[in-house]
Amino acid sequence: MTPALEARGATVRFGRFTAVDGASLSVGRGEVFGLLGPNGSGKTTLIRALCGLVPLAAGEASVLGEDARRRPERIRQSIGYMSQKFSLYPDLTAGENMEFYAGIYGLGPAEARERREELEALVGLGPYADRRAGRLSGGWKQRLALACALLHRPRLVFLDEPTAGIDPVARREVWNLLFRLSADGITLFVTTHYMDEAERCDRLGYIYMGRMLALGRPADLRALPGVTPPGTRRIKVKGEDASALLASIRGRPGVREATIYGQSLRALVDEGVGPADLGLDPSRVRPAEADIEDAFISLSRAEEARRAAERAP
Repeated sequence: MTPALEARGATVRFGRFTAVDGASLSVGRGEVFGLLGPNGSGKTTLIRALCGLVPLAAGEASVLGEDARRRPERIRQSIGYMSQKFSLYPDLTAGENMEFYAGIYGLGPAEARERREELEALVGLGPYADRRAGRLSGGWKQRLALACALLHRPRLVFLDEPTAGIDPVARREVWNLLFRLSADGITLFVTTHYMDEAERCDRLGYIYMGRMLALGRPADLRALPGVTPPGTRRIKVKGEDASALLASIRGRPGVREATIYGQSLRALVDEGVGPADLGLDPSRVRPAEADIEDAFISLSRAEEARRAAERAP
């Protein structure tokens, strides 16, 4: 089956600055694809290039079968785009915003009314249809933005940090909506900084300083060789004072890294290092698996080391 979108060596430059450096990826139809990376890493720029909003300096990209360089207007007609900032009109009601965007997308009055009713039911917006958008809570603003992005029945939707700044309950509700869309065959391209959201995606990409460092299922990225290097293992330590635990083992021989997770401590240690070497009660130490955050930290450090080596005389 033809991918929903595909990029090969996609490069975006602004003057001498390279914002996206040779990114390649493929997203299947109906897939939930997550793109992660630090702020300023090129996530939004790559989305804008795939939408045909900024030109490619090199490489190729196709979206829903259309060439991003040659037919960007066709792409924009057939995709939905939800930006990371609330971009609707705060002085209009939720319903008026939907009516306005229905006109922008060229929907006739009858179709616009039918589609608005469908989407209000889908996102649960009905009780708030007459409320000004600027007075909606963060979660309801995101639902309204999603509804407006779906008015013209796109088969691919780009969502740039759709849950940024909203509470955990609203985040879960937004993701439940996204899974309903995916079940209907709509392809979702999502950026996020939340590791729990990354775990929900079918596949992930990690972009760092403009370079795509890894692509794959969450389990594949957690299992990358550099995440838990040969000769090391990950442990979890439970204790009443995690800060004191961290201070007690940090810097000990054989401890590669350590960090606090809630009321416990997680560490990467050399294979031969046991609880006694760390001054720990063995009953508090358990084996641990790498998570997505571990994977991305490892990838970032490896990339930083590679760049440092290139700069060295």
